[in-house]
Amino acid sequence: MKRKTLVLPAVVGLLAPVLAACGGTDSGADGKGAIVVGTTDQLVASQENPAPLDPAIGYEAGVWNVLRQTVQTLTTVPNGGGEPVPEAARSCAFTDTANESYRCTLRSGLTFADGTPVTAEDVKHSVQRVIDIDAESGPVGLLANIDMIETKGEDQVIFHLKTPDATFPYKLATPAAGIVPKAQYPAKAARKGFQVDGSGPYTMKPEVEDGRVVRIAFEKNPSYKGELKVLNDKVEMDLFPDTKAMGKALDEKKIHLMTRAMSPEQAHEMLVSPKEGVDLTELPGLAISYLGFNTKDPVVTKPVRQAMAQIIDRGQIAGKVYGTTAEPLYSLIPSSIAGHTNAFFNKYGEPSTAKAAKILDKAGVETPVKFTLHYTSDHYGPATAEEFKAIQQQLNASGLFKVSVRGEEWSTYRPEQKRGDYAAYGMGWFPDFPDPDNYTAPFLDANNFLNSPYRSREAEKVLIPQSRRAADRTAAADAYEKLQDIVADDVPVLPIWQGKQYVASRDGIAGVERSVSATSELQLWELNRPNA
Repeated sequence: MKRKTLVLPAVVGLLAPVLAACGGTDSGADGKGAIVVGTTDQLVASQENPAPLDPAIGYEAGVWNVLRQTVQTLTTVPNGGGEPVPEAARSCAFTDTANESYRCTLRSGLTFADGTPVTAEDVKHSVQRVIDIDAESGPVGLLANIDMIETKGEDQVIFHLKTPDATFPYKLATPAAGIVPKAQYPAKAARKGFQVDGSGPYTMKPEVEDGRVVRIAFEKNPSYKGELKVLNDKVEMDLFPDTKAMGKALDEKKIHLMTRAMSPEQAHEMLVSPKEGVDLTELPGLAISYLGFNTKDPVVTKPVRQAMAQIIDRGQIAGKVYGTTAEPLYSLIPSSIAGHTNAFFNKYGEPSTAKAAKILDKAGVETPVKFTLHYTSDHYGPATAEEFKAIQQQLNASGLFKVSVRGEEWSTYRPEQKRGDYAAYGMGWFPDFPDPDNYTAPFLDANNFLNSPYRSREAEKVLIPQSRRAADRTAAADAYEKLQDIVADDVPVLPIWQGKQYVASRDGIAGVERSVSATSELQLWELNRPNA
């Protein structure tokens, strides 16, 4: 039957390519085998990063896609959004009016998959090691506001914070605060390799070739106790080198689902000409694409960045490169998140070469401004190269810039970007949790995700702490408006587009509309065969 399902409009997730896998759905044709999910996520061990799946190290969507299935957190954000609810904990709450002390009590009888009891000391060990290891590209920034972790008895853990933070329950719901067994995860060092152990809904077994994961077998954890309802017994994740190979596997019935990341062309083709036996589901999403800058580089000064913001035509890029799967973005905070303003449009209006020329002329900048715009060639999907050629053409057509573009593999790109080797570069952002704090603090706070030298004292010392004091998140709207205005004026980052995410699935698989969260993370426990 030809069918397409449109659930809620939102955002496209683009993820990292990897080595091809040759899984198949034949074993599942009778409804008894694993549901097979295809992805282009990249899971690679290297000399620089020998522990990509350690929760203290891994801080990208592909890694969290694995951790979400296997490692339990104290709290979880309900499917569809809302405030966090207890997960490994049976209760969690702030114990003071200032939102500086947060107490959780574990569920009774909670164990890791091997039967070892989960205690408050395990929780403390798991969170403290993220802080102590302090991995350069890790998620430590999410937990940086913890001052001290206290335990009481076997089942109570209290987090004392340095400053008030109403968003802390969201941060405890991320894999950065995943609970791992002390015996297998050293306190001061990373756990090397690809094995992950925890108390989550699944156990996992990775298949590795040449330092790359090509397949992961997930089996339902019979010891799991938590908020999630696990609707299947087995799921297999097959990793493909590109979207073309993943699409071919779906056509040949070797996989049941094609998840992150379908190309714009694939999504468009399925929207226009639905395939027999294949459903296309559009899901809520919150991912964004943006340009980042080494603000200490003498070429990309503030006037230069402002001129780029004045020239770049986001609508043309979204339409030309991504079609109906993306829309222009004029703020770090996407339009589907409370607190969003069109700060860049409010400041710069429609693209204008004349206005950009005035900015550069007033600052005494010699034109054309020459630099290389870098992008990752294998991490955000096949359309990235075309997107950056479009940005290059727009800038160079103004006569004010002479920009070249260069793509690098993610394994090289990310370390060089973090070191400050690039004057200007492209990145994507898959939020850790659906709150405006997670679109501002990771870019503007001291331990920022980009390792950017940019600093705004007003943002870092006044507005971010102020925004976190508000338990009612709508009360922080004024602070977020000011933060967005600061970004539009200083342009430490330049938002380009927000998109939509799609999942293609073969008939007979249910729960697809719940299988990818708005923050672009897989929720494999939602998949099932209703007629099996």
